[in-house]
Amino acid sequence: MIEAGSLIRSLSGRPAARNFHTFVINEIGHGIATGKFPVGSILASDAVMMETYGVSRTVLREALKTLEAKGMVEARPKVGTRVSPSSRWNFFDPQVLFWHYDAAPNKRFYDSLFDVRQDTERRAVMLACVRRTAEQVRLMKYWVHQMDVAGEAMEAHALASLEVHQVIADSSGNPLLRSAIGVVELTLALAAKRRSADADLAYQAASCAAHQSLVTAVEGSDTAAAVEQMQFIIEAERARAVAGFA
Repeated sequence: MIEAGSLIRSLSGRPAARNFHTFVINEIGHGIATGKFPVGSILASDAVMMETYGVSRTVLREALKTLEAKGMVEARPKVGTRVSPSSRWNFFDPQVLFWHYDAAPNKRFYDSLFDVRQDTERRAVMLACVRRTAEQVRLMKYWVHQMDVAGEAMEAHALASLEVHQVIADSSGNPLLRSAIGVVELTLALAAKRRSADADLAYQAASCAAHQSLVTAVEGSDTAAAVEQMQFIIEAERARAVAGFA
């Protein structure tokens, strides 16, 4: 399991694994998501992978079991470990989403991410307008301020934005909406990935202003305004993420 924010924090480089088990999971999972190990292909034998990753059979088997639980591989007797069709992958698993950051750009997949984010965050902010506490509003305002003081640091801006959206999800009181935060983080990372000095400053200024208006609307229980601002934020990030597609 990875913590929210881990993907955005790694924008300057892939993070080091905490242990051998995590290392193997990340190497194979990342390879599957990015196409190094294509769907339908058979992974190398245990002996080869043990040598490749420098781990014991026990560590390798546990890593493969974890990937199987995520729907990414399936072990077959006398066949080996096969990469499963992507339709079986658990795309709400933060790690599975994390690995897709480095995959080849795919507009249909990006649109799918933003469609899910739009549906979940619209509902989350509607509930937040009714259920938020004073402390949660204070936290939202704090993270909007952090967005404002981030300056040209895109990573810091994106992390603060993610925190705002996490507090809104928490404020909804719906744990299932909170569990979709991985989708929010990946879309934020994809938007941050598109770098252009002039465009970045304009995007960050507009995003900060929109988040300020969003928090004001949530604090004032103005559901219509909150939904409108959330929609604006999501569409602005979608536009950045899909920039360059025909």
